[in-house]
Amino acid sequence: MPTQTSTIFSLQAPKDISLNEIDAELNQIWQSYGITGEDGGLPSATRATTFTLVVYEPEETQYLLAALGFYNGPIDGILGPQMTAALREVQKKHNLPESGTATPETLTVLREEFAKGQRGGTGGEHSATGLSSGSPRIADEIALRNPCRIIALFPIAGEDEGVKAQVSAYCPIQKQSSSTLICCEYITLSGTAAALERIGGMIPALLIGGLPKFLWWKATPDPNNGLFKRLAAVCNNVIVDSCNFNNPESDLLSLEELVETGVPLADLNWRRLASWQELTAEAYDSPNRRAALKEIDRVTIDYEKGNPAQALLFLGWLASRLQWQPVSYEKESGDYDITRIRFIAQEQRQVEAELAGVPVADVGDIIGDLIALRLSSTNPQADCGTVICSETGGCMRMETHGGAQSAGLFQQVTSLSEQKAEALLSQQVQRWGRESLFEESLGVTANIFKFAKNS
Repeated sequence: MPTQTSTIFSLQAPKDISLNEIDAELNQIWQSYGITGEDGGLPSATRATTFTLVVYEPEETQYLLAALGFYNGPIDGILGPQMTAALREVQKKHNLPESGTATPETLTVLREEFAKGQRGGTGGEHSATGLSSGSPRIADEIALRNPCRIIALFPIAGEDEGVKAQVSAYCPIQKQSSSTLICCEYITLSGTAAALERIGGMIPALLIGGLPKFLWWKATPDPNNGLFKRLAAVCNNVIVDSCNFNNPESDLLSLEELVETGVPLADLNWRRLASWQELTAEAYDSPNRRAALKEIDRVTIDYEKGNPAQALLFLGWLASRLQWQPVSYEKESGDYDITRIRFIAQEQRQVEAELAGVPVADVGDIIGDLIALRLSSTNPQADCGTVICSETGGCMRMETHGGAQSAGLFQQVTSLSEQKAEALLSQQVQRWGRESLFEESLGVTANIFKFAKNS
């Protein structure tokens, strides 16, 4: 169902201020407006009264280098040797001075290259990440439902010149309810990663007391990052999106480390698997099919080549429900990225799983979306064969291998309209705390990698 379109009313356009003026400036915005609009000139407005959302953006230069294939390290905002080499490679390719630093000319080239590869991509500050210091776009989905405070942290490359602050306030006006403005307050802090970490102690004071607090960490999750640890300790929920992980295996291991330390974690990419999980569960609802669950010993999962996080999380969920333990793990790259994982099920039965990163001509908005899955058995008498596809064409590879014809049940996943991070985030902030099913599934997924490292 499409989101209701809205007009954005600006109470305060982005205004540069000093760090110690933030609270006073926000109060001034509401005093100037009058909050209630009693003069009848404007509708009444509701100030942030639901929660605080802290958004930590990837450093733009590093994010662009990774998205364009020049950089394969952590997205941590740090100008290390790997990032320096990547910048020099870009500069050499585009006949720019090979300084190895993020010059304005280099950033312009990176933005242009990124925009060419995006459908309808546009330039502009932080266009790669979808959140610019002068735009409320990232929070529209949230502000439509909740008057909240958003604190956006922007690590930047270059010289450490301290932290710059901006404040603003935006109110989406929906046609069906224009009598009250539901408003979001924005605090934007930008500086080098080191500069942001230095002021980490003051950020908790900007969170609204007595209300839920969320941290959306859009960079590579790092249990040892000082700023991350400080913010995670004071937030009710830490939100990531594994579809953007640069190294999904090591980054999913980092998530498991966080869970083990008690961090209440949520992954937006996990939410994208809901329809697949529901259809898989429904396929074995009937008593005879439920009994056949234990006969499953072959699993094939196809996903859009580029990021195996969804496929790995789905397999972790399936293995956690059926009590499979990983015993081997191997990978091979080529036209298809193939991962083969063996499990031991109850009664020492062997289960083989294959994850296939399939090259697709029309790449969607979410890297690594599931395409199709097949559950089957080497026992010809078992009534457990199931094929689930994202669309009619999604089962082409399954059919080539004879899977679709032999499946006892064929189902199709309806395209999800709420795939984008902002829409999923607006749902996630309605809940907080630990999610046991996600944690159990992530634990099995992490065990696969731990076994691989130790074998």
